[in-house]
Parts: sequence; structure tokens; C-alpha cells
Amino acid sequence: MTDATETGPGEGAAPTPEPGGGIPSPAARLALYQRAGGVVTPLLTALLAFLIGGLVVLATGHNPLSTYKAIFNGTGLAWFFHFGSYHIDLPFTGHQVWFWWNTSDLNTNASNLQQTLLTMTPLILTGLAVAFAFRCGMFNIGGQGQYIAGQVLAVIVGTKIGGVGGPLHLFLGVTIAALGGALWAGIAGFLKATVGAHEVITTIMLNWIAIWGADYLFGLGGPLQSTTQASNPVSDTIADSAKLPVFWGDPVLQGLHIGLFIALSMLVVYWVVLNRTTLGYEVRAVGFNPEAARYGGISVRRNYFLAMAISGGFAGLAGAMDMLGWQFHLATADIHASQIGFIGIAVALLGRNTAIGIFFSSLLFAALYVGTSTRQLDPSIFDPQLASNLQLIIQGLIILFVGADVLILYLWNIRKKLRPQQSERVPEAVPEAGS
Repeated sequence: MTDATETGPGEGAAPTPEPGGGIPSPAARLALYQRAGGVVTPLLTALLAFLIGGLVVLATGHNPLSTYKAIFNGTGLAWFFHFGSYHIDLPFTGHQVWFWWNTSDLNTNASNLQQTLLTMTPLILTGLAVAFAFRCGMFNIGGQGQYIAGQVLAVIVGTKIGGVGGPLHLFLGVTIAALGGALWAGIAGFLKATVGAHEVITTIMLNWIAIWGADYLFGLGGPLQSTTQASNPVSDTIADSAKLPVFWGDPVLQGLHIGLFIALSMLVVYWVVLNRTTLGYEVRAVGFNPEAARYGGISVRRNYFLAMAISGGFAGLAGAMDMLGWQFHLATADIHASQIGFIGIAVALLGRNTAIGIFFSSLLFAALYVGTSTRQLDPSIFDPQLASNLQLIIQGLIILFVGADVLILYLWNIRKKLRPQQSERVPEAVPEAGS
């Protein structure tokens, strides 16, 4: 006799139970897919975005391959493919060590690469600002406001504080800017923790407050407007003692400053805090399930505030890197034109909120930003004005495709609701042999 509950390997077979005895949920299957495709998915996302971007280029009557080649050449990344036998100086010593690449010849590739890495530095930090809040289950889209808060405080320290030594002045500028970004984001975290105000709404509001507040401070007649340029809505230039030292290139021509190493070190800090500290464990636990975390004795409110404050600290630090590294003054036009904080959202999404992912995604977006600029792109190959729109199209496509994970989960849930449950089906009685 055949058991009535037994099913064959055909279409009606039930899903394989989990070790605990339950059937894997769509979320669990999607999580397994995400872990398996941790590297493949972002690569496919970027490739698909560039493919569709190429179709847009083709629709304008240009060759996508030559256009992308020209954009790549403008990034300076070809510098890494020119190998040789060179030497570089060891810091604080008179010794040299062998190095694969030439850092003394400032050719076109080297100069372009410096611009790409200058842009990459704040993108790493604004990407971390979004990613850290994500890990706590919050969507911090206020990176732009926190970035501007860091810029404003870096300018104030760099222009109004005098009589201190160079290293101390620089340290104060960087530290106070990071604390300013942390305070600005902490407002949203505090409101989330106390009255349940959604961080998306509050960070959007704080973005505009920061933009127009900075516009007032440095605008015509503003309290922090330049004392030497009365007709120009700009701040004073920061003192030399507060500027980040340049280690590659000409400081007058925006050489590459040590802020790159600060940003790279923050990637390490981000990974260590999340994966090797109690705070990181609590942040991730709240992000996975706030109610379960609260039941386990974790203060959800405290972690909401701390996660947002730490996120804002990263963004404020990004503002300091730009202001003390190469801008040196803050103009109202720059306040309204900057998009660094918003691009950080795409950086975090494509990087899947991981340190290594944010590193590569920030490099990609920085290269795309520099390679499509009017200064870098050859107009005989593709109109630089159109290229800036192409950059925005690719950014938007990447964000759209990264969100496909959420779409997949949504479709899985719909399929589950529409599909008849196995448990609701009444198995037909199987007659005994010979009856």
C-alpha cells in the first residue's frame, strides 16, 4: 500500500525543509541568493546599467565603444596599466623603495587619476554614512546635509581659529567637522528614537535646512561672508595650517592629499565596528529585527540614535576632506551644486553596504564623474554636456537595478499568496489492494 502523504519528485513535491523542520521562506531563499551572488550581482548590475547607457549613446548617433573608451581615458585609470621599475620615498626617512608605477612624471593619466581619487575620497565616506544607517534598518538620505555641516564647520575652524600649530589646527578642523555631521544626523536619530519620526522625512528636511543655512552664512551680507570679497558670496580662504598635506602632485593644481588614506582607514573602522564590537552587533541586531533585539535586552532607541550619529560623522568627515583638502573656501554656488551626499546613496547600494563593496563602487562612481566631465571628455567623440546626463542615467539605472532584490522578494510573496497551500489540499484516499 502506498502512503497517502508520500509525494514523488514531480511538480507536487514539497520544498526541502530547513534543519529546524520549517520550509524555507522566500526571504530565506533570497538571502541565500544574495550571499551566493555577493560579488556577481553588483557586477551584473553595473554592466547592465552601462549596456543600457550604451544604447542611449547609440540613440544620439555616437559610438558607445569609443565613447566609453574616451570616458575611461579621462579617468586616469590607465595609469595603473603602465608598469615599470621606479622608486618612491619612505615617509619621514631618506630611503627609497622599489615601486611598480611612476609617481614622479605628472602626465595626463597621472593628473586625471589624481582627480578621480580626490572625488573618490568623499564618496567613500558618504557611502559609509548611508551604509551604517542601513545596517541599523534606517535609510539615511541626509548625507548631503551632514556633508555640508562638515564643510561649514571645517571652514569656520580653518578661517576663524588662529595661533595654533599646523597639526593641531588640522586635527581640530577634521574632528569638529566630523562631530558637526554626527550632531546633524543625530537630530534625525533622536527624533526616530523618541517620537518615531521617520528618518527619511527628517533627513530630507535637515538637508534643506543645511543647504539654506549655509547659503545664509556665506551669502551676500552673511555673517561668515568673505571679508576681502564683499561682492562675492563666498567664505574666507582657510589658513595653510589647516590644509591637508598633498603627497602626490602639485598642491596648486589640486594634488592628491592624505585625506585618501583617512577615507581608506574609515573603511577599516566601519568593518571593525560592525563585525568586532558589541556596538556593531547591537546595530546589526536592531537592523535585522528591532522587536527581537528589544526582547533580547538591546536598547533599540539608543542604537537608532548612535547609528545615525555615526553615519553623520562619516558624512561630516567627507565635508572636511573636500574643504581642507582642495576647495579651501565655501561658495554658495558650490553649496547648491554639490551632489556628493546623494551619490553616496548609490555607492552604498551598489557596494551592498560592505567595506570592500563601497571601495569599488566609490571608485566606479568617481571615475564616471571625472571621466564624463567637460574638462576630461573629448568633445569630438561625445558631447560633454550630454555625457553629464549619461552619468546621471547610469547612476539611476544602478539604483533601480539594485532595488530588484526588493522586487524579487515582493513577487515571491505574491506568488506565495496566489499558490494554493499544500496543507489545504485533502489527499484522496488510496484504495487497498484487491478492494
